[in-house]
Amino acid sequence: MQKTAKLITENPELLLYLDGKLHITILGGIKLTGLDRLKVTLKLVCTDDKQNAFRHNLDLYNSIQAEQLIEKAADTLDMGTREISTAMSQLTTALESYRAERLDAMKPRQPEKKTLTEAERKAALTYLKSADLLSRTRQAIGQSGIVGEEVNSLIAYLTYTSRKRNTPLHLMCLGPSGTGKTWLQEKVSDLMPEEDKLEITTLSMNAFYYFGKEELKHKLLLIEDMDGADNVLYPLRELQSKRRISKTVTLKDSKGNLKTVTLNVEGPVCVSGCTTREQLYEDNANRCILLYMDDSPEQDKRIMDYQRKLSAGRVDQLEERNVREQLKNVQRLLKPISVKNPYATYLQLPEAVFKPRRTMLLLLLFTETITYYHQYQRELKTDEDTGGQYIESTIDDIQNAFRLLETTLLKKSDELNDACRSFFERLKAWLKQNDTDSFYSKEVRAAFRLSPSSLTRYLYELERMGYIKIARGNRYKGFEYKIQNWDDLENLANDAQNMVKGILEKIKSVTRSPLVTHSTDGLHNVQKISTKKAVTQVQ
Repeated sequence: MQKTAKLITENPELLLYLDGKLHITILGGIKLTGLDRLKVTLKLVCTDDKQNAFRHNLDLYNSIQAEQLIEKAADTLDMGTREISTAMSQLTTALESYRAERLDAMKPRQPEKKTLTEAERKAALTYLKSADLLSRTRQAIGQSGIVGEEVNSLIAYLTYTSRKRNTPLHLMCLGPSGTGKTWLQEKVSDLMPEEDKLEITTLSMNAFYYFGKEELKHKLLLIEDMDGADNVLYPLRELQSKRRISKTVTLKDSKGNLKTVTLNVEGPVCVSGCTTREQLYEDNANRCILLYMDDSPEQDKRIMDYQRKLSAGRVDQLEERNVREQLKNVQRLLKPISVKNPYATYLQLPEAVFKPRRTMLLLLLFTETITYYHQYQRELKTDEDTGGQYIESTIDDIQNAFRLLETTLLKKSDELNDACRSFFERLKAWLKQNDTDSFYSKEVRAAFRLSPSSLTRYLYELERMGYIKIARGNRYKGFEYKIQNWDDLENLANDAQNMVKGILEKIKSVTRSPLVTHSTDGLHNVQKISTKKAVTQVQ
């Protein structure tokens, strides 16, 4: 009768190998690193004499040590060397297989790319060809379980869509604690295919450099809290700007000699993160579209109503899941395609915008992303010089980009940070309601239920920037403040709206010009003709 050997691995720190009457215990398990050695501490027991055990520490890959173990164990256990030698050989093979399985199980599993069925593909294609695609997408996002935040969620959805482009956008969700930053990021990312995203909680300093060369390419990186990625902010910025990172490190080869190795990680990537501290991460925020969360009482009411319905079982979660799957399939159907914006030379920013160079780039890329999302509704054109194919942006794309980014552009034009601006607008509304233009800090603190430190910080900032002034009072009796500027935000908004209106009218007037042909080069023909006229006049 042939005996069967068995390796029991229920306890990784105490492996047991059974081979007939020979029982071998591997004390402390085995190390998974260092595949050129297999060091173990063994306890050998013969079932005929369980009180007599043999213990030994050795490297199973060392033949001299293995031979010594076999001879000494045979003498101690009163067994044949051939039997123990066969058992040790089989044990070594079993431990190698066990180690390989453990190492394979430790590797991060990349979700497999889903292959769409013919029905799913047809439904996704019909969706992408539907009229008023942005409005339909906005409605679907709401049906997927996202409450409120209609504009912010659509901006996030389009930003995450840009991960497939060679120049993706990046996103940063801002707001006080508890306003739903992480919730919004998580919910919108649920609309993206699993194989295209990577969620990150914390990262070590050099973590980004040890990804595979193309492991992050066209991926969506989701950072739950920027504080958790504090160690990798620099490589993160480089991935955003240069779309690749590299690091040269010193390693030892098999002979112990030092050599330099360059680690390269290719992008591009789309990065999305959440934080309560915009100014602390200003360098990263400058590269991102900024989303400011809605912390209004109306939004609180909407969310609490949804929470109550969910708890009462009155939310159709199956329908929400179906909508999410449909949007994922829509994303899977989008193909890499170049985008050209023939109207880009007409686009402008409000003069009040801070850091206009990067803001202009964000506006252009966002417009191109809207065009990219409409790729199944645009004519595919061919560049006569390069032979490459591309689609063109339309006036509607530009109008939608300005409309969606209106709040972001206003925030980038506002010298007050978001928290201070929210307080100031709330203060003005409260004063108008009470038909007065002055106030004491004590009554404001009671009405707004603010902490003394927060109120002091807001008032100091507003006074320093000239939005309020001290009318009278002293530090003992309190100061009376007066509003200096009531319409600053409205003026910024009106200036931006008038500028956008002027841009669109100018573009429409040019496209209506009889000089404009309907060829691929559209506006370029107008510019060429205008240039020729200018040259003729100079001559």
